[in-house]
This record gives sequence, structure tokens and C-alpha cells, in this order.
Amino acid sequence: MIIQPLQRTIEHYVSHPELGTDFTVQAKALAAFFDLRERLEAGELRAAEPDPGTPTGWRVNPWVKQGILLGFRLGVLEQSGSGGLSFVDKNTYPARHFSAQDGVRVVPGGSSIRAGAFVARSVVCMPPMYINVGAYVSDGAMVDSHALVGSCAQIGKRVHLSAAAQIGGVLEPVNASPVIIEDDVLVGGNCGVYEGGVIRKGAVLAAGTILTRGTPVFDLVRGEILRATPEAPLIIPENAVVVPGSRAVGKGKGAEWGLSLYAAVIVKYRDEKTDLSTTLEDLLR
Repeated sequence: MIIQPLQRTIEHYVSHPELGTDFTVQAKALAAFFDLRERLEAGELRAAEPDPGTPTGWRVNPWVKQGILLGFRLGVLEQSGSGGLSFVDKNTYPARHFSAQDGVRVVPGGSSIRAGAFVARSVVCMPPMYINVGAYVSDGAMVDSHALVGSCAQIGKRVHLSAAAQIGGVLEPVNASPVIIEDDVLVGGNCGVYEGGVIRKGAVLAAGTILTRGTPVFDLVRGEILRATPEAPLIIPENAVVVPGSRAVGKGKGAEWGLSLYAAVIVKYRDEKTDLSTTLEDLLR
């Protein structure tokens, strides 16, 4: 992998012993950070990017995440807004502003997109929703009401994040993979994907599905149990249809009391009938 000059600069200032005391060093570090932030917003840099040569098909760029954290170290608290609606945050991460020429629909009603996030043309943002720093939201995606795209999360083309869907952020540790939602995935209402989960293209998460690093996923079609490992995150296969389910407790008081624990279940793989049930997404764009 080619190490670009900006990477060298960011890594230099992240570990610079005088970052907190020398104003000249701070100014140079801040200039490097603003360069990084601008490239993130343009989609030229990403916290993670596709790489067929890796086991997950994705490569994390730790230096980009280091640069994002550098922005928090260098920033100072600043008040913004006016009247009764005011905010206090680091001045290095204001809310982004869009124009009609950007081709992004940000519907009125309390949404916010933080500086350092990439949002492609044709993305639709329904209020209120939030996209955090380092996130990458690709063409034709919809971020519905009360949905969250966490820091450094990667959202593919034509993804629909339904109302109250939560896509967790993974900023630290810097070498940890963020949550990745690949192209043409439908994430149902009140779903949650956390701790670096990878949802392969075309998958469907039914409403209420929660996926964490510790969540076992029972594949009824292939007769497998999918789990994260110390080396790899939880990966949902391409075109899988995942629904919230339960599994009985087999021993002890749990069995005696007839208790069940949450489990995610793959009940089928996406086909033409499943696609017909999601055509509403096209009408909303």
C-alpha cells in the first residue's frame, strides 16, 4: 500500500511531543487535519475501503481514524446556533451545510450531518437523523427518521436505513473495523448493527434485528451458526434475510422457568419475491 504524504504528516503530529504546548506545531497539525477533513467530505479518503485481498473484503485505514481523533485533540469548545437552539462542540467539527448543487436531500426537521462525513449525491436524509464524522454514505442511500450512522460507518449504494435504525460507530481502537453495510441492503426499523459487523450486499434485516459481536446468527437454510471470532467480525452473508428470533435456555433455572434468549435467524436468502416487497424504497427517492 502506498503511503501518501498526508498520512506521514498525520502520523507525525499524532505522536508529536509538543502538540499540546507549541502553537506553531498546533497550527501545522491543524492544517493537516483540515486537509484530511476536506478529503473525507469529498469521499477521497475513507476510514475503511473495499479490498478484495483481505478476509472480510475491507481494509481499515488506521491513520485516517488517527487524523479524526487528532481533530478532537486540536479543537476547542465553541458555541453555535442562535436563539433557544444552541450547541456547544469542538470547533473542528461543525455541522455540515449543503446546497442544491450537492444533490443531497436534507429534509427539514432537525437532522444533522457532522463535518468530516461523506454524503453522496442522491442520498435522502429524513428528519430527524444523524450522520457522524468519518461516515461514508454512498449513492442512492436513504437515512430515515431517527436513524443514526455512527462514526466511520460505511454505508453502500441504495441502502435503506429504516426509521430508528442504529448503525454503530467504531472510532477507537483505530485498527478496529467500523460497521459496514454493503450495497442494496435493507435495514428494517429499530434494527441495530454494532461492533464492526459486516452486512453483505443485498441482505435484509427485518425490523427489530440486533447484531453485535456476541450475537449468534442461526442460518436455517445452510444449517450453520455464524459468530464473530477474535480475528473477524460478525458477517451476514450476501442476500441473507435475517429476522429476530429466540433460542431456549437448555439448563439450569433458565430451562426450569422456560426462558429463551434473543437470537438472530436467517430464514431465507433474498429472491425475486423479497425484492418485490422492497420496491417502496424506489418510490420514496
